Amino acid sequence: MDVETIQKIRPSLTRYLAEFNGCFVKSASQRHMQTYVTGQLSGLERKSVEPIADAAGVPPRTLQEFLSLFRWDEDAVRDRLQRRVARRHVHPHSVGIIDETSFAKKGSKTAGVQRQFCGSVGKTENCVISVHLGYATPDFHTLLDGEMYLPEETWHEDRERCRQAGIPDDVVYRSKWRMALEQLSRAYTNGVRFTWLTFDEGYGGKPPFLRALDEVGQNYVGEVPVSFRVWTKQPEMMYREHVSRQRMGRPHKFPCLKVQTNPTVEVRNILTYSPVMRRQPWEQYRIKDGTKGPIVWEAKRILVWLRDADGLPTRAHHLVVARNVLDHDEIKYFISNAPEETSVQVLLLVAFSRWRVERMFQDSKGELGMDHFEVRRYISIKRHLIVSCVSHLFLAEFQLANREKKNRTHDLPDPVRHRSTRADLAPEWALHTSDRPVHQPAGS
Repeated sequence: MDVETIQKIRPSLTRYLAEFNGCFVKSASQRHMQTYVTGQLSGLERKSVEPIADAAGVPPRTLQEFLSLFRWDEDAVRDRLQRRVARRHVHPHSVGIIDETSFAKKGSKTAGVQRQFCGSVGKTENCVISVHLGYATPDFHTLLDGEMYLPEETWHEDRERCRQAGIPDDVVYRSKWRMALEQLSRAYTNGVRFTWLTFDEGYGGKPPFLRALDEVGQNYVGEVPVSFRVWTKQPEMMYREHVSRQRMGRPHKFPCLKVQTNPTVEVRNILTYSPVMRRQPWEQYRIKDGTKGPIVWEAKRILVWLRDADGLPTRAHHLVVARNVLDHDEIKYFISNAPEETSVQVLLLVAFSRWRVERMFQDSKGELGMDHFEVRRYISIKRHLIVSCVSHLFLAEFQLANREKKNRTHDLPDPVRHRSTRADLAPEWALHTSDRPVHQPAGS
């Protein structure tokens, strides 16, 4: 935003940030919060602490201490942000999106940094990775949460290095999918509800993650890796009697797979070896408009069964196989726990809505300088990521308020007509709302 726009929005920004005043012990910290957010929203070329402080006419040290030393509750800031979204942006067609982003950094002192694949530069590089939860509706999207990932070998197992970077002893290695579940739990507790959840194969390839979503009743459509294994035919079960050696009593029956049951297969082989899949015709869907024209994919869908924690089959899940019509070697595999009557149109719409989080990252980095941080300590990075979410929500609400109202249709194509013409997903947002309950955490 330019200086003139910043001046115009200052009253509304002040009212917005007042909602977070209770998270700060002193009024000075409230002023520093406004300085930091205003700097992120401004037209500064570089939005790290020093340029923001210089533009505001305050000593850079005060903003550095605001992030690293001053007493304020960054978790409460995140909670109030999520409650605002739950209160003001509830929508029957909401989609939660889990993804991660990276920040290239030099040196070895920044908390969480190590040589690893850095998506922002497209190669292995010294970087910090953070896991995020986004929220999208047909005309609105924002980041709800963001947290630094702590690598296991180079950081978690070296507690002295952690202490030097200000990482508390209770902050330990957690896999990214566990971090995602914790972020979902926090959002649920703060009243946020997602009609759907979507994610890439880094999360979809983790069966415990998928089972956890089933347990809380969260509908999802997630990409899975080509090696993901499923049953294409429901396996046969048998029950065997077993008498416990520890105590005598009535025998218990335990389900198990029949010895001669059909094996699981990797999803990459289903197009070739599944008679049901081979008989299905490909159907085309316009996903969205790209810079070079419509992006069109074609898809097939069958029901499959996953393994539960005991190795037994779950209820039926959808497997959608989609390929780019311009490049048949580009194939994606999506798993969904949606009700069986859910259409392919809806499943694809949710699956391909993941581009929205890429836009959130693009805005957060390009417009707000989320990747400009030069702080090294853990608490400073944590606070920077949360304040960046606060800035992003204000930007998203500002854009929503000033966007021209566009007529949108919320009706899906008729199933009969769909089979005779290419289905157009781009403007469609009639997402199926399941009757399955969403987990209501205690105290929510």
